[in-house]
This record gives sequence, structure tokens and C-alpha cells, in this order.
Amino acid sequence: MNTRHSMNRILLPAILGLLLSAAASPASASDTLEADVCVYAATPSGILAAIAVKREGKSVILVEPSRWVGGMLGAGLKPLQDCPNYNATGGLTRQLLPLLGSDAEPLVDGDRRSLDPKAIREDFAELLRENGIEVVFEHRIASCEKNTDARITHAIFDLAPFDELGCPIAEPQEKASLAVKAKVFIDASYEGDLMAAADVPFRVGRESEEEFDEELAGVREPMEIAPIDPFIEPGHPESGLLRWVEDDHGKPIGAADGYTQAYNYRYYTTANPEYRVPITPPKNYDPAEFELVGRYVAHLAATTDDPEALRKKLVGIFPGWKNSGEWNYQRSSLFSMSPLGISQRYAAGDYADKAAVWKAHQDYLRGLHTFMSADSRVPENYREEVAELGLDGRVHPDTAGWPHQLYIRVSRRLDGRYTITAHDVYNRTEVDDPVALAQYGIDTYPARRIWGRDENSETWVGIEGKMFIGGGKGPTNVPYPVPYRAITPEAKDCRNLIVPVCFSASHLGYASARMEPVFMMCGESAGIAASHAIEENVAVQEIDAGRFHEALEAAGQKLTWDPDTDVSSAGSDYSFTSLLRQCDQDGDKAVSQPEWDAGKKNWEWLFPKIDTDESGTLDKAEYQAFQDYKAAHSDWAKKLRKDALPKP
Repeated sequence: MNTRHSMNRILLPAILGLLLSAAASPASASDTLEADVCVYAATPSGILAAIAVKREGKSVILVEPSRWVGGMLGAGLKPLQDCPNYNATGGLTRQLLPLLGSDAEPLVDGDRRSLDPKAIREDFAELLRENGIEVVFEHRIASCEKNTDARITHAIFDLAPFDELGCPIAEPQEKASLAVKAKVFIDASYEGDLMAAADVPFRVGRESEEEFDEELAGVREPMEIAPIDPFIEPGHPESGLLRWVEDDHGKPIGAADGYTQAYNYRYYTTANPEYRVPITPPKNYDPAEFELVGRYVAHLAATTDDPEALRKKLVGIFPGWKNSGEWNYQRSSLFSMSPLGISQRYAAGDYADKAAVWKAHQDYLRGLHTFMSADSRVPENYREEVAELGLDGRVHPDTAGWPHQLYIRVSRRLDGRYTITAHDVYNRTEVDDPVALAQYGIDTYPARRIWGRDENSETWVGIEGKMFIGGGKGPTNVPYPVPYRAITPEAKDCRNLIVPVCFSASHLGYASARMEPVFMMCGESAGIAASHAIEENVAVQEIDAGRFHEALEAAGQKLTWDPDTDVSSAGSDYSFTSLLRQCDQDGDKAVSQPEWDAGKKNWEWLFPKIDTDESGTLDKAEYQAFQDYKAAHSDWAKKLRKDALPKP
């Protein structure tokens, strides 16, 4: 069966619409467009928001800063890659995730998987055409006009085409080239730029442990420490620091700071000359910029005897970690394929800052490829292997193989009516206004690279800020709801704005919820909410909650999760019902020590800790008490190896 045709059948019949390309017909300064809803950014979230608006019978304009649609899913990330529990998805997202890009012809090349980002972009473009969505490309938000009722009346956009390698530019080609008037605005960008232009409060950086009582918030301990000298002249601090390491700011563990986790490209390489696009050095390339990388390579070579183990470590530096056919950041390495310590300049920076940070990622990757191909400290066989690699030109043919979207893991975060925190991730909260479910571990990449001295006054270099609490399934393996209040600002700040991507969350909460399927579901719910606000002639914060909930259910959104009845597609969950399915061999609705040992290999030691009444069997109350203990202690296994659970 042709999956594109099957995808057509799940969507509404196509209606006539206008697909605008600013590259072909740039808007003049006098251009003003009007619609019921304006959606900013053709990310997957923005696309689903726009489709939802059209399905509700309202008009919509979708404005995209670049020349492409699909955001990170169109740039290398796979639709199901960060979806650990497909059964927790709903709405159009559930229908699309298995289909996007699935009918692309597999290419016989060991560097690739069959899911082609180009095919995903084409599928998203087809969705837009089928639904008659008007798209304005190459326009980025410049300002918003608000009235005295805290409503955005107009959004003003600059014409600012991306460059030939897929990077944004610092200065626009034409200022204020487009105005869009709408009743409701949806900011579905990764940056929250329209939200900021509307003067809506937002967060950046990391909160302290105290602000939301989050155990692992704020500054963390350095990791991946290596005994290498960070100074330009080894042993001489007065000579200054090498590039890509910085002084520790000195804030204590758990303190707030302005740093945020690393960004990077999710990119494809190939050694096949038929498809290979050369990775050339950046302008003014200087190998001294990568001297610290060279010292780290020398350290690895001196401390790793096995050649294959050494090669694996070198791969982590460049090209990185191969995720699902494309390269990602290798966070277990002191160095990997993108720079550290600059993401925070992008998060709340102006367009010149963003352009500089984006280009710095591209130049760093180009320079690192050159360095790892040439520096004598890199083993010769690996230098030759790296030199053979280029970008795969089939994936991004119009930008010389470079992805058109940098992986912006987090930027601004709305300071809204509800803040998603680690407590939500651990299922410790109650939410009565869900718009989607989220499920993932608290997943952060390093924020900075610092140096210090050990107790013997020997210098070291390490990274700080990475964690992956709970793995892909999350710390409890139970989904949690994203509230409508988290995607809407306070009414006093703006009464007609919804933010389904840069939603209201702490650094740790966002690190779990920030996955594309969640953004997509929130986008669809945002489109429905916007339509209801228009129909009811109220602020987005004041829509009829019951009617909205019914509309979300009618759209197929998955809004609640009952561990006793819902079954995770990610495998066994942690409910007592699941435990009985796994271990109860005699059907007595309890689990004995032998049944536990048979069903929970390598966890035999844990049974006596949970069996607090020492009866030799586990009942539902005991197992729930154990789950509650896990939710309250991220290091529960370490604690329970030493101590027993408190008796009820």
C-alpha cells in the first residue's frame, strides 16, 4: 500500500489554498494579510496547529522564517525517535508519526536509514497543500502591536532569507515587509520569538534547586573529567585559556545560572563519492582553535590500549554518536561535534546573536572535521577515515548537505499560568486541563566546559550540565499531562496568544517534555483552542473548559493515562496490574518471592525491601508504596540497597 495515499485518506479533503513563497514573490512593505489565526513557524507543531484551525472552519496564515517546512523532523530527527510510548499519543500526531517519510525509497548506503528528512519535508508540504494552508516563507517576526486589552492586533515581519548553507542572517533584507492581522496568534517556533516580541514574560537558563524544589536543578557537578592542561602555554595560567574551555563561574551546586544545554546539527555523512559533498574548512580556519581537542586526543591515545576502543572514542569527537542513521552529540565525551558554552547567547539573543551562534555551530563542525583529518595526534588510520567523510548531498540538496534547522533543544520558555517541573515528570501533580501527554526522561546535554584543580593541584577539564534521568521511558514509565495553562500566558500579559512549543516549564521539566510528538499534540490542541476563543469571543484563557475538553477528545487526543488499564507500547509499566501480568503465576493477585525472582531477573535483592510486612508476598499497597518512594528519590536504588522501605 502506498502510505502517501493512505495518509491522504486520513486527512480532510483538499481545499483550494495559497502557497506563498517569498523567494518567488517577496512581500512588499505595503503587504498586509488577515486571517482568524496567525501561526508562526512551520514546525511540526505549527503545521498541526494550522491544520486544526482549518478543520475548525477558521482561516489561518502560517509564517515561516526559513524556506522549508517540518522543523527538526525535516532536518534529521525521526518522527518516532523521541516517542517512547506510542500509546500515549493522540490526534493527528498519532496518525502521522508512523507515516511521515515512510514511503521514501531506501538508498543502498551504509551511512543512511530509509527515513529521509527530505521525504518528511515533502510529506509536510503535501499536508499543507491538501489543507489549503497559506504559508509565507522567509519572514521572521520583528514586532507585535498590542491594544490596551492585552491583545496582539498585528504582527510585523521582516523579509530575511536564510543563506546558501541554511543559516539565518543577522540583518534582514527588508524590514517590516509584511503585517499580519489576526484574532489569535500561535507561536510554534523553537525560539519563542513572537512571544518575546509581544512582551510576554519568559524564562531562560537554569532555575535553582529551591525555586521549584527540584532535586537536580541548577548547576551540577562536572563530569567526563580528563587530566589535561587548559592553558595556551601548558602550566602557565597567565598565558590564558585555550578556546572552548572557560573559567568556572563559581556558583554552588544547585544554584541558578543563565546557561542552557548544547545545540547541534543532526546531520548525515557519507564516504560514497557519488553522494558526498566535501566538508570544507571555515573561513580563516586556525588549528589552534582546536588545540584542546588535540590534547584530549593525545590523552585518549595514551590511556586506551585497545585500537577499536580508541576508534570508538574518536568517533564520539567527530562525527559524534550515530543515532538513527544521522549523527548526534556524544555526551559521554569531553568533546563532541558541536561547541559548548554558547547556547545561552542564542536563547534570548537578538537576530544577530542567533545568526552568529548558528553559524558558529556550522564553522565548528567544519573546523573539527579539518582538524581531525590532519592533526598528527589523531592516529593516521582515523585521520584517513575522517578525511573520506563528507555531507550526504541527497538529504539537503539545496544547502550543500547542511541541515536547514539547528537542533535548538531549548530556548525561551513561557512564564505562564502553570509551570511544568520535575514534579510533573515524576507524576507527583494533579492536572485538570490536559491538552496532551508527555513521557521522556529528564534529558539534558552539557551546558559548558570548565577547568579546575584536584586535591593535588593538578589541572583538569570537564563538562557540566548533562543528565538523562529515567532514560527514554522516563523515571516512572508513566506519561504525565501537559496542561492548557502551560501553553497560555497570564491574561494580563496577552489574551490572544498560545505557545505550544516554548511552553511554560522549568529547565528540568522542559528537558523531559521537549519532544517533537509532544509539540505536535500541543500544536493541534492550540489550534482547536484558538478556534474556540474566536467562536466564544473570549480570551484564550477563558474558553469553555468542558467544551474544549470534548473537542480534544473528539479529535482523538490522548489526555489521561491510567496505569491500571492503559498499556504502554514501550513495554511493561510500573503499575501493580502490570506486575501481576509479569509475575503472578498462580493467579492469587499477589506476588511471592519465588514469583518475583522468576519475573524480575537481577532484582531479587529488591523483594525484601518492598515486602515491608515481611509476609513473603507483595500486595498492591506495598507495591504502590515502593513506586511512591521511587518517585520521591531519584537515587532510590542506591538508597534501598542500604536501607529498607519505611514501614507503613
